[in-house]
Amino acid sequence: MKISLGPPLYYWPRQQMLDFYAEVAAMPVDVVYVGETVCSRRHELRLEDWLDVAAKLRDAGKEVVLSTLTLIESESDLKALRRAATTEFLIEANEMGAVRLCADAKRKFVAGPTLNVFGPETLRLLGDMGATRWVLPPEATREMLAGLQAGRPAGMETEVFAHGRLPLAYSARCFTARRFNLQKDSCEFKCIDYPAGMDLKTREGEAFLTINGVQTQSAKNYNLQGELPQLVADGVDIVRISPEHAGTRALVEQFRAVLDGAAAPAVASDDCNGFWYGKPGLELIRA
Repeated sequence: MKISLGPPLYYWPRQQMLDFYAEVAAMPVDVVYVGETVCSRRHELRLEDWLDVAAKLRDAGKEVVLSTLTLIESESDLKALRRAATTEFLIEANEMGAVRLCADAKRKFVAGPTLNVFGPETLRLLGDMGATRWVLPPEATREMLAGLQAGRPAGMETEVFAHGRLPLAYSARCFTARRFNLQKDSCEFKCIDYPAGMDLKTREGEAFLTINGVQTQSAKNYNLQGELPQLVADGVDIVRISPEHAGTRALVEQFRAVLDGAAAPAVASDDCNGFWYGKPGLELIRA
């Protein structure tokens, strides 16, 4: 089974991002997704910078995929998407506009997790349009995966989100900007002050959600490390780890060791995996 590193979900300073991917080049990951998927206002790295990062990772032996925005809200977003779709790298399409661009250009692509593939008919449609890999929506259950696996087109790879804060929802409104009484178009790029997102708690002080600009995430880390043998048995080709502000290398190495049979799964008591078992997402069910 391969390990992938998903696209960065947080807004980090330029040099920090470049240093991170220099480290990724030496990590035991097989596939690396690069590019901005959350907010088009995040410009510490532009397309040319991402392509440079991608080329260096490819030279280090990684399969590199260029991820696209989840929400296209303006003509400038659309122009950026069109430019991304003409590069030499495989595209992860995270909304149907990107799917259509790839299909029209007869380009192969990865069907990202935000395309909400919950039925085999959708999977076959995406396969007909050029998808060579699909990513299971993170809120899906193992039972859903089994049904989709039975109906997936021959030769299409399956990838599962296996660690990180769950991307639960996207909005045209920026919640981080609103926290500071700012408009989205004059947000002062407040996201960069929160490299792991902004915690949102209940009145009782319990961790509830994580706010990341226009993206709402789970407060807890989703962790399927204990389910890796199950995933292998279910025919999953790739497990995805979402980049963290700290500790990503250790996390990748732990996943690799578990897959190689050299270590036991490490699941923290404050992790969660409820969705996988058809339970409330914040629950932790021991495999």
